[in-house]
Amino acid sequence: MLNKNLLIAAVSLLLGACATSPTGRTQFIYMPDNQVDQMGLQAFDSMKSKNPVSRNPRFNQFAQCVAYAITQQTGGQWEVVVFEDETLNAFALPGNKIGVHTGLINLVDNADQLAAVVGHEVGHVLSRHSNERLSQETAVSTGLAMVQAVTQPQTALGQTALGLLGVGAQYGVILPYSRIHETEADTIGLDLMARAGFDPRQSINLWLKMDKAAQGGQPIEFMSTHPSHASRIENLQQNMNRALQLQQQAWSQGRQPRCAK
Repeated sequence: MLNKNLLIAAVSLLLGACATSPTGRTQFIYMPDNQVDQMGLQAFDSMKSKNPVSRNPRFNQFAQCVAYAITQQTGGQWEVVVFEDETLNAFALPGNKIGVHTGLINLVDNADQLAAVVGHEVGHVLSRHSNERLSQETAVSTGLAMVQAVTQPQTALGQTALGLLGVGAQYGVILPYSRIHETEADTIGLDLMARAGFDPRQSINLWLKMDKAAQGGQPIEFMSTHPSHASRIENLQQNMNRALQLQQQAWSQGRQPRCAK
């Protein structure tokens, strides 16, 4: 009876948590979006209190201009903060928060390259990747609890089964999905920057610059949660024709951002 009830609960959870990403991919999401948004707001407030915020007016104007052009295509009010941090990074959080590091601003040659990163990060938010990751990891923990409830973990076979489930969760669920998230955010970000009127071809130049900056220090893709720069560039090239058409449409409608670095 216990096994049957657990099975019914698991099936109900799976059926109720089905969602679809902007690219049409099936997602497992069951956490309330407002709860995830609140987590994003709290995390962003914490970052602003613990990390130095840039007062450079040129950097702030540049980042605000690029982010505003991108987020005009998504709707909603977004907060943009430039952090004094020399790492090559930017991020977006649930709750419509965007952070840009000064190191990334120093690296890019133009607004189009920064738009490639901001579009990518906003793509994560639009795809509810944070919620999906949280839902997956919670489900993995729940799955382990179920296994422990219906098996005999004190036996050698039970311990082996739990060990295999842990390895399978680490390499068969969590890491591959994270790589999928990155590729999906690249595709969405490419479309966003093009719809905003930025040159999508600069996304490739950006990742070539990132590759050079890495100086061969990129982790092997199989063991990484991020695609290799070569794989990322290949995906962008495959979607470039559509993105260029979107850019032409944006230009014909008067969307040509003029964000000076």
